[in-house]
Amino acid sequence: MGKERQFLVNEQGEKVAVVISIEEYEKILEELEDLEDLQAVREYEEAKASGETPIPLEQALSEIRRNRK
Repeated sequence: MGKERQFLVNEQGEKVAVVISIEEYEKILEELEDLEDLQAVREYEEAKASGETPIPLEQALSEIRRNRK
């Protein structure tokens, strides 16, 4: 990743955005997806190790929706 970047600045000279290549952007997205996958695996392993009784997905989704209201 160590490529040059261009910054956009506001009237006060503060950096407000960065311009990167498509290649670098796609690499960042790929790395984020990898991190999300690792997090999902970690969460699965924690849930499995908790010893709690699993519930069906539809039941879990219903409970989540009910608790959001």
